[in-house]
Amino acid sequence: MFNDKSILITGGTGSLGTALCKLFQSDPPKRLIIFSTDWKKQENLRDSLGNPPYMRWFIGNIRDPERLGMAFEDVDYVIHAAAIKSLEACENEPEEALKTNVIGTHNIINAALDRGVRKTLLISTDKAVNPINTYGTCKAMAEKLIINANNYVGWKNVKFSVVRYGNVVQQQFGRACLEKAD
Repeated sequence: MFNDKSILITGGTGSLGTALCKLFQSDPPKRLIIFSTDWKKQENLRDSLGNPPYMRWFIGNIRDPERLGMAFEDVDYVIHAAAIKSLEACENEPEEALKTNVIGTHNIINAALDRGVRKTLLISTDKAVNPINTYGTCKAMAEKLIINANNYVGWKNVKFSVVRYGNVVQQQFGRACLEKAD
């Protein structure tokens, strides 16, 4: 299904990104771009997967719109899994959670619109439902931004979607989510 497609995963070295990389090994896309801030995790993942020729590695932060613009060039699908997910970190550093989880998501939207990314999928959490903490509040705001982005696509064939429970799903998750985002 994705043989002729380019897929970018933000937070690509996290648990979900790693699982998706392994899933795509059996039927690789044209290009799989791993976008993350941690070069050491990228190196470890690259080594564990055998550095497949279809994979590309981007060191970057979703807080950096210019870097996102470069990474999103000729991308068909984005799986946006990058976030500060630690409840403690979000409570202790709410401004950092805001910058990454909300403003970073806004940057993802702008890059996707600018580059004409066909589908952008935000990985969210059940904590976004009636949030009682900073993490849940930030993810609820990110969800609203993603859903509302569909109002700005105009004539472009671009779609924004959200799924929850991204870190507890089975192997078929990545493909199913992209198929259902149509």
